[in-house]
Amino acid sequence: MIQTAPFINSIKENFVTHIVPPTVVLLFLLLIWQAACSHPNATLPTPLRVVQDTSELILRPFYDEGGTDKGMGWQILASLERVAYGFTLSVIAGIALGVLVGQSTWAMRGLDPIFQVLRTVPPLAWLPISLAGFQNSNPSAIFVIFITAIWPIIINTSVGIRNIPADYRNVAAVLKLNGFEYFHRIMLPAAAPYIFSGLRIGIGLSWLAIVAAEMLIGGVGIGFFIWDAWNSSLISDIVLALFYVGIVGFFLDRIVAYAGRKIARSNNI
Repeated sequence: MIQTAPFINSIKENFVTHIVPPTVVLLFLLLIWQAACSHPNATLPTPLRVVQDTSELILRPFYDEGGTDKGMGWQILASLERVAYGFTLSVIAGIALGVLVGQSTWAMRGLDPIFQVLRTVPPLAWLPISLAGFQNSNPSAIFVIFITAIWPIIINTSVGIRNIPADYRNVAAVLKLNGFEYFHRIMLPAAAPYIFSGLRIGIGLSWLAIVAAEMLIGGVGIGFFIWDAWNSSLISDIVLALFYVGIVGFFLDRIVAYAGRKIARSNNI
């Protein structure tokens, strides 16, 4: 009992600190929403009405009636698959270009102005170009994710590389590390906090971009599900989809943040 007491106290403390506050705020907001949308002329459904209207979607997330008539689980998985492809490509290219710009003054002067211009282009503005180039909706959506997520990765990686302490570089020179050893043992661990800051921004932008892009390209995906629900005047379905979009986006951010903490600890120099 003596050994388990600190563990139980820790659970209680975490519950009070991290669970109770957001739960109280969420319940308060739901009550406000319920009260605001309860009058007869309300154009938005109440929370209770949303649960009632979407009970089938909640209870059967993986039904498949063929075509685009699929459960919310399949819709989200289709969107996540596109995000996985596009974000992975942006990570590979973004870190490589970030290292180049951070290491080379010439590359920074030549590429940075171009990056600063391109990163201001709205994600959906790339969709017509990608559709014209790929002639297919799926790779076009992946390209939109890639081009949206790559800029914060490049910028944060280059800043991290430029801010590597001179002492680390001196140690690498004394140890006569080759290029790969310097990259693996010095550069990446030192720049990891900056890199993962860019990755967290990038994964958030990727999720935002795919939802918007799918509204235009159609097919299976949470973005098209929202647009199709709007065309069918199923407002409760849209509210449920937005809830799932927010939850998935939150967990994507938490996963990248957790990976960043683990890598930073394991590569501490």
